[in-house]
Amino acid sequence: MPTIRIVAAQLNQVVGDLSGNSAKILDAYRTAESLGADLVAFPELSITGYPPEDLLLRPAFIARAAASLVTIAEQTGRVAAVIGYPELDGELFNSAAVCADGKVQGVYRKQLLPNYAVFDEQRYFAARTDEAPLFVIAGVKVGITICEDAWSSTGPIAAQVSGGAALIVNINASPFYAGRVQEREEMLSARAVEARVPIVYVNLVGGQDELVFDGASMAFDAQGKLIARAQQFREDLLVIDLELLPTDEVPRPGSRIAPRTPALEGVYEALTLGTRDYVTKNGFTKVLIGLSGGIDSSLVAAIAVDALGPDCVVGVMMPSRFSSSGSVSDAELLANNLGIETMTIPIENAHAAFIDMLSEPFSGTEPGVAEENLQARIRGTILMGISNKFGWLVLTTGNKSEMATGYSTLYGDMAGGFAVIKDVPKMLVYSLCEDRNVRAGTDLVPREVITKPPSAELRPDQRDDDSLPPYELLDAVIEGYVERDRSVDELVGEGFDRVVVERVAALVDRSEHKRRQAPPGVRVSPKAFGKDRRFPLTNRWPG
Repeated sequence: MPTIRIVAAQLNQVVGDLSGNSAKILDAYRTAESLGADLVAFPELSITGYPPEDLLLRPAFIARAAASLVTIAEQTGRVAAVIGYPELDGELFNSAAVCADGKVQGVYRKQLLPNYAVFDEQRYFAARTDEAPLFVIAGVKVGITICEDAWSSTGPIAAQVSGGAALIVNINASPFYAGRVQEREEMLSARAVEARVPIVYVNLVGGQDELVFDGASMAFDAQGKLIARAQQFREDLLVIDLELLPTDEVPRPGSRIAPRTPALEGVYEALTLGTRDYVTKNGFTKVLIGLSGGIDSSLVAAIAVDALGPDCVVGVMMPSRFSSSGSVSDAELLANNLGIETMTIPIENAHAAFIDMLSEPFSGTEPGVAEENLQARIRGTILMGISNKFGWLVLTTGNKSEMATGYSTLYGDMAGGFAVIKDVPKMLVYSLCEDRNVRAGTDLVPREVITKPPSAELRPDQRDDDSLPPYELLDAVIEGYVERDRSVDELVGEGFDRVVVERVAALVDRSEHKRRQAPPGVRVSPKAFGKDRRFPLTNRWPG
């Protein structure tokens, strides 16, 4: 029976960088040749990067992508290359070209177009459901599929196997969220068992705006057993040797199974990769963070240092009359632990000036939230001023619990270019800090930061739980209302207190306008604010 060596080329591509993406594809192709590969497979839309969104509506973009494919194909030899690209043939298709011997030998067109969560492929692509082409590579009949095609038991794999396919290669751009690798493993194992053929799954890696693609390319034998897996969150070339015996006895020499990244570390790695790629792919060299001495800014600073290195991170401490001495010393200790540059810019003079300027229009009213939020807006102005002066990107520090409930200030702590933890609930913030400390073998995030009650410190003795339910309860209600789309009545039926649920739902609903003006941030949950969840601003649905 035939033997085939496959290389899964798990690359970090940049949307729109057709020449750079093509160069990476060719470099990986040449390495695969040197490794004795018969077939090298690249991720979905690997020429354009994923998702290209409305670039796909530009004819020049599609034409350049097609020309890039031809250029790559002309440089192929014996080794077959499966390359994802947008193909215009009357309609636009999400396609995979099989290239070898200097030309495109054939094309597979994606059949199942996802149109849910962060995906809107039906906006751009047509589906081609009347074809199930096979490609003979190294004497083996190979079926090519693209991402969603493998998620349905009634998809094209069954037709390809009926036509004689002895191997399925599935190319992907599958974004990360917590638990996603296990979901993929279970799905691919089931598909391999149903089809009774091995499946090789190739995934994109890297950050693209809100999305993080985590790689973890893998292969399963015909019995549904995992036989190879690439690294997660890193570029990798995974070599898989398959001897297609009737019992499909694998793995063979050359295959390897990288360990699955632990859950908490996986979320942290996604945040790190998403931050690194957003900063570097957009041409920034340094980032700026307002350090309050609180746990959110501490986590963001730790992630930024792990993503970019301490020389590329600047912390700005902006104490006010309400800042505790402990908060200032905690921020200083964190900065020292991380080895980052700091600036200290007290805001008292500016705050007093604003209060004086507004004394006439505010006369006859009691001091309240408006006066408190002036402090956040002063800090936002300082950070954006430094950003404007030096070209550094401001990283905001709001978490998902705050973004959900509007416990944040427009043009204040929401001012910035990238919101690293906007999809991380408060309790997960604590867990990530604890886990990072364990992996560091020391309290990288100071113990005092983790143990003290959270506070915005905009008024005397302020605590977050003065304005919000305890975070343990708040995060559970947000998970139900936002991520699982449960109604108020359904959550009450699950055992939550109606008063609490109605209060949280009202906060979530009336804060939509704030979230629309928030910077993008890394998606690590099945439903993040942004592409995942698009509610109307003007909305009287009661929840």
